[in-house]
Amino acid sequence: MKGKTIAEIALGDSAVFQKTLSESDVYLFAGVSGDQNPAHINEVYASGTRFKTRIAHGMLVASLISAALGTRLPGPGTIYLGQTIKFTAPAHIGDTVEAKVTVTALEPRKNIVTLETVCTNQDGKVLLEGTATVMPPK
Repeated sequence: MKGKTIAEIALGDSAVFQKTLSESDVYLFAGVSGDQNPAHINEVYASGTRFKTRIAHGMLVASLISAALGTRLPGPGTIYLGQTIKFTAPAHIGDTVEAKVTVTALEPRKNIVTLETVCTNQDGKVLLEGTATVMPPK
């Protein structure tokens, strides 16, 4: 399986990757990343925060952008060059998160694609937004 080359991509092209965040996802991410913040893994602690319950790691949510880029657009073979992220709302265990990527610029000579990146929950609430730069496969 191979992703789209820059010649096969147009301004405005978009793709989505969707995942429902499970308790296992949060604990596995905590283990892999080393981020053992009790806001993510300790319900008693989290109940005393402004969120009143555990929240998913922001970078776990952001990683769904990587999944959209690497599996959907441009797809397999894509190399991630950079990402800006603004976190706007928390994701909770059980939320279905949609990561949407939309092409906003193409630099064919450098083989670089710029994409708007947005993650929303099942209610359409924006969880994060930003911009990614990638090199699609040749």
